[in-house]
Amino acid sequence: MKKSLNIAHRGFSGNYPENTMLAFKKAVEAGCDGIETDLHMTKDGIIVICHDETIDRTTNGSGFINDYSYEELCKFDSGIKFGEEFEKEKIPTIDEFLYYVRDKGLLINLELKNDVIHYDELEKKVIEKVYEYNLQNKVILSSFNHYSMIRVKKYDSSIKTGLLCAATLYNVQDYVKVVGADALHPFYPSVMNEKIVTCIKKNGIKINAYTVNEEMHMKKLIELGVDGIITNYPDRLKKIL
Repeated sequence: MKKSLNIAHRGFSGNYPENTMLAFKKAVEAGCDGIETDLHMTKDGIIVICHDETIDRTTNGSGFINDYSYEELCKFDSGIKFGEEFEKEKIPTIDEFLYYVRDKGLLINLELKNDVIHYDELEKKVIEKVYEYNLQNKVILSSFNHYSMIRVKKYDSSIKTGLLCAATLYNVQDYVKVVGADALHPFYPSVMNEKIVTCIKKNGIKINAYTVNEEMHMKKLIELGVDGIITNYPDRLKKIL
Protein backbone atom coordinates (compact mmCIF):
# COMPACT_ATOMS: atom_id res chain seq x y z
CA MET A 1 0.00 0.00 0.00
CA LYS A 2 1.23 3.49 -0.89
CA LYS A 3 1.94 5.50 2.26
CA SER A 4 -0.14 8.54 3.17
CA LEU A 5 1.54 11.89 2.54
CA ASN A 6 2.42 14.07 5.53
CA ILE A 7 1.01 17.51 4.63
CA ALA A 8 1.81 20.38 7.01
CA HIS A 9 -1.30 22.50 7.63
CA ARG A 10 -0.40 26.19 7.27
CA GLY A 11 3.17 24.97 7.77
CA PHE A 12 4.20 23.56 11.15
CA SER A 13 1.36 25.55 12.71
CA GLY A 14 1.19 23.52 15.93
CA ASN A 15 4.52 24.92 17.13
CA TYR A 16 5.08 28.05 15.03
CA PRO A 17 2.96 31.01 13.85
CA GLU A 18 0.73 29.69 11.07
CA ASN A 19 1.28 30.60 7.42
CA THR A 20 4.63 32.30 8.04
CA MET A 21 7.87 31.50 6.25
CA LEU A 22 9.20 30.23 9.59
CA ALA A 23 6.32 27.72 9.87
CA PHE A 24 6.99 26.51 6.31
CA LYS A 25 10.72 26.10 6.91
CA LYS A 26 10.13 24.25 10.18
CA ALA A 27 7.66 21.92 8.44
CA VAL A 28 10.35 21.01 5.90
CA GLU A 29 12.85 20.44 8.74
CA ALA A 30 10.28 18.14 10.40
CA GLY A 31 10.23 15.98 7.26
CA CYS A 32 6.84 16.79 5.76
CA ASP A 33 5.92 15.53 2.26
CA GLY A 34 3.79 18.57 1.46
CA ILE A 35 2.56 21.94 2.68
CA GLU A 36 -0.99 23.32 2.74
CA THR A 37 -1.49 27.07 2.78
CA ASP A 38 -4.13 29.75 2.10
CA LEU A 39 -4.32 32.52 -0.49
CA HIS A 40 -6.01 35.92 -0.47
CA MET A 41 -5.47 39.07 -2.54
CA THR A 42 -4.57 42.59 -1.43
CA LYS A 43 -6.16 45.82 -2.62
CA ASP A 44 -3.32 46.21 -5.14
CA GLY A 45 -3.64 42.67 -6.51
CA ILE A 46 -0.77 40.95 -4.65
CA ILE A 47 -1.51 37.33 -3.67
CA VAL A 48 -0.66 36.84 0.00
CA ILE A 49 -0.74 33.97 2.47
CA CYS A 50 -3.15 34.14 5.38
CA HIS A 51 -6.01 31.91 6.55
CA ASP A 52 -8.69 34.41 7.53
CA GLU A 53 -10.24 37.16 5.42
CA THR A 54 -9.12 39.57 8.15
CA ILE A 55 -5.77 39.95 9.89
CA ASP A 56 -7.25 40.35 13.40
CA ARG A 57 -6.60 36.81 14.72
CA THR A 58 -3.07 36.25 13.44
CA THR A 59 -1.45 39.72 13.45
CA ASN A 60 -1.25 42.84 15.60
CA GLY A 61 -3.43 44.65 13.07
CA SER A 62 -7.11 44.52 12.17
CA GLY A 63 -9.30 44.71 9.08
CA PHE A 64 -9.82 42.89 5.80
CA ILE A 65 -6.83 41.87 3.69
CA ASN A 66 -8.41 43.26 0.53
CA ASP A 67 -8.71 46.71 2.16
CA TYR A 68 -4.91 46.96 2.44
CA SER A 69 -2.13 47.29 -0.10
CA TYR A 70 0.69 44.79 0.28
CA GLU A 71 3.01 47.54 1.53
CA GLU A 72 0.49 48.42 4.24
CA LEU A 73 0.14 44.75 5.28
CA CYS A 74 3.91 44.52 5.75
CA LYS A 75 3.64 46.90 8.71
CA PHE A 76 1.85 44.24 10.75
CA ASP A 77 3.49 41.43 12.72
CA SER A 78 2.38 37.84 12.01
CA GLY A 79 4.37 36.18 14.76
CA ILE A 80 4.00 38.15 17.96
CA LYS A 81 0.52 36.87 18.88
CA PHE A 82 1.82 33.29 18.79
CA GLY A 83 4.77 34.20 21.03
CA GLU A 84 7.09 37.13 21.63
CA GLU A 85 10.03 35.07 20.36
CA PHE A 86 8.39 35.07 16.90
CA GLU A 87 8.20 38.85 16.59
CA LYS A 88 8.86 40.34 13.15
CA GLU A 89 7.36 37.48 11.10
CA LYS A 90 5.42 38.95 8.15
CA ILE A 91 2.50 37.90 5.98
CA PRO A 92 4.28 36.20 3.04
CA THR A 93 3.48 36.64 -0.64
CA ILE A 94 2.82 33.68 -2.92
CA ASP A 95 6.15 34.51 -4.60
CA GLU A 96 8.15 34.15 -1.37
CA PHE A 97 6.51 30.82 -0.65
CA LEU A 98 6.76 29.32 -4.15
CA TYR A 99 10.37 30.47 -4.51
CA TYR A 100 11.20 28.68 -1.24
CA VAL A 101 9.45 25.38 -2.12
CA ARG A 102 10.33 25.34 -5.84
CA ASP A 103 13.17 22.80 -5.45
CA LYS A 104 11.95 20.86 -2.40
CA GLY A 105 9.99 18.13 -4.24
CA LEU A 106 6.96 18.69 -2.03
CA LEU A 107 3.25 18.46 -2.77
CA ILE A 108 1.96 22.04 -2.55
CA ASN A 109 -1.70 22.47 -1.61
CA LEU A 110 -2.82 26.04 -2.30
CA GLU A 111 -6.25 26.78 -0.85
CA LEU A 112 -8.02 29.62 -2.64
CA LYS A 113 -9.87 31.55 0.07
CA ASN A 114 -12.57 32.85 -2.22
CA ASP A 115 -15.64 31.36 -0.57
CA VAL A 116 -16.41 34.53 1.44
CA ILE A 117 -14.85 37.29 -0.67
CA HIS A 118 -14.67 37.13 -4.47
CA TYR A 119 -11.13 37.97 -5.59
CA ASP A 120 -11.26 38.82 -9.27
CA GLU A 121 -9.28 36.34 -11.44
CA LEU A 122 -7.63 34.73 -8.40
CA GLU A 123 -7.62 31.33 -10.13
CA LYS A 124 -5.88 32.66 -13.25
CA LYS A 125 -3.31 34.65 -11.26
CA VAL A 126 -2.46 31.70 -9.00
CA ILE A 127 -2.03 29.33 -11.96
CA GLU A 128 0.27 31.85 -13.66
CA LYS A 129 2.43 31.96 -10.51
CA VAL A 130 2.50 28.14 -10.33
CA TYR A 131 3.88 28.01 -13.89
CA GLU A 132 6.33 30.84 -13.20
CA TYR A 133 7.98 28.62 -10.55
CA ASN A 134 7.57 25.45 -12.64
CA LEU A 135 5.44 23.77 -9.97
CA GLN A 136 2.45 22.79 -12.12
CA ASN A 137 3.12 19.06 -11.53
CA LYS A 138 3.54 19.50 -7.77
CA VAL A 139 0.51 21.66 -7.00
CA ILE A 140 -3.09 20.94 -6.08
CA LEU A 141 -5.51 23.86 -5.77
CA SER A 142 -8.37 23.49 -3.30
CA SER A 143 -11.33 25.54 -2.09
CA PHE A 144 -14.64 25.36 -0.27
CA ASN A 145 -15.91 27.32 -3.30
CA HIS A 146 -16.39 24.53 -5.82
CA TYR A 147 -17.35 26.97 -8.59
CA SER A 148 -13.78 28.23 -8.22
CA MET A 149 -12.43 24.74 -8.86
CA ILE A 150 -14.52 24.55 -12.03
CA ARG A 151 -12.98 27.87 -13.12
CA VAL A 152 -9.49 26.42 -12.51
CA LYS A 153 -10.23 23.48 -14.83
CA LYS A 154 -11.67 25.78 -17.51
CA TYR A 155 -8.53 27.88 -17.39
CA ASP A 156 -6.14 24.90 -17.31
CA SER A 157 -7.54 21.36 -17.20
CA SER A 158 -4.15 19.88 -16.28
CA ILE A 159 -3.98 21.62 -12.89
CA LYS A 160 -5.08 19.30 -10.07
CA THR A 161 -8.02 20.39 -7.91
CA GLY A 162 -9.38 19.26 -4.55
CA LEU A 163 -12.84 19.94 -3.12
CA LEU A 164 -12.85 21.01 0.51
CA CYS A 165 -15.80 19.65 2.40
CA ALA A 166 -16.84 19.54 6.06
CA ALA A 167 -19.90 17.29 5.73
CA THR A 168 -20.35 13.55 5.21
CA LEU A 169 -21.90 13.62 1.76
CA TYR A 170 -23.89 10.80 0.19
CA ASN A 171 -22.26 9.35 -2.95
CA VAL A 172 -19.57 12.03 -2.69
CA GLN A 173 -17.54 10.31 -5.43
CA ASP A 174 -20.31 11.12 -7.95
CA TYR A 175 -20.31 14.76 -6.91
CA VAL A 176 -16.51 15.06 -7.23
CA LYS A 177 -16.76 13.66 -10.76
CA VAL A 178 -19.53 16.13 -11.69
CA VAL A 179 -17.31 19.02 -10.57
CA GLY A 180 -14.38 17.47 -12.46
CA ALA A 181 -12.00 17.52 -9.50
CA ASP A 182 -9.09 15.17 -8.83
CA ALA A 183 -9.40 14.92 -5.06
CA LEU A 184 -11.65 15.31 -2.06
CA HIS A 185 -10.28 17.30 0.89
CA PRO A 186 -12.67 16.27 3.66
CA PHE A 187 -12.86 17.11 7.35
CA TYR A 188 -11.32 13.88 8.65
CA PRO A 189 -14.30 12.50 10.70
CA SER A 190 -16.35 12.34 7.49
CA VAL A 191 -14.04 9.69 6.00
CA MET A 192 -13.28 7.56 9.08
CA ASN A 193 -15.21 4.78 7.38
CA GLU A 194 -13.74 1.98 5.29
CA LYS A 195 -16.74 1.71 2.96
CA ILE A 196 -16.69 5.44 2.14
CA VAL A 197 -12.90 5.54 1.60
CA THR A 198 -12.97 2.42 -0.59
CA CYS A 199 -15.77 3.81 -2.72
CA ILE A 200 -14.03 7.17 -3.26
CA LYS A 201 -10.66 5.61 -4.08
CA LYS A 202 -12.23 2.98 -6.37
CA ASN A 203 -13.38 5.91 -8.50
CA GLY A 204 -9.81 7.19 -8.89
CA ILE A 205 -10.31 10.12 -6.52
CA LYS A 206 -7.56 11.08 -4.05
CA ILE A 207 -8.40 11.77 -0.39
CA ASN A 208 -6.44 14.39 1.55
CA ALA A 209 -8.06 14.68 4.99
CA TYR A 210 -7.84 17.74 7.28
CA THR A 211 -6.96 18.70 10.12
CA VAL A 212 -5.63 15.59 11.86
CA ASN A 213 -3.68 16.26 15.05
CA GLU A 214 -4.29 13.24 17.30
CA GLU A 215 -2.12 10.14 16.80
CA MET A 216 -5.06 7.74 17.09
CA HIS A 217 -6.79 9.50 14.19
CA MET A 218 -3.58 9.58 12.15
CA LYS A 219 -3.15 5.83 12.61
CA LYS A 220 -6.75 5.09 11.63
CA LEU A 221 -6.54 7.20 8.44
CA ILE A 222 -3.24 5.57 7.46
CA GLU A 223 -4.88 2.18 7.98
CA LEU A 224 -7.82 3.27 5.79
CA GLY A 225 -5.36 4.27 3.06
CA VAL A 226 -6.08 7.97 2.59
CA ASP A 227 -3.63 9.66 0.22
CA GLY A 228 -2.75 12.63 2.38
CA ILE A 229 -3.09 13.68 6.01
CA ILE A 230 -3.14 17.43 6.63
CA THR A 231 -1.84 18.16 10.13
CA ASN A 232 -0.60 21.00 12.36
CA TYR A 233 2.02 18.55 13.71
CA PRO A 234 4.06 17.05 10.86
CA ASP A 235 6.60 15.81 13.43
CA ARG A 236 3.99 13.55 15.10
CA LEU A 237 2.80 12.16 11.79
CA LYS A 238 6.38 11.60 10.60
CA LYS A 239 7.05 9.33 13.61
CA ILE A 240 3.93 7.27 12.94
CA LEU A 241 4.62 6.95 9.21
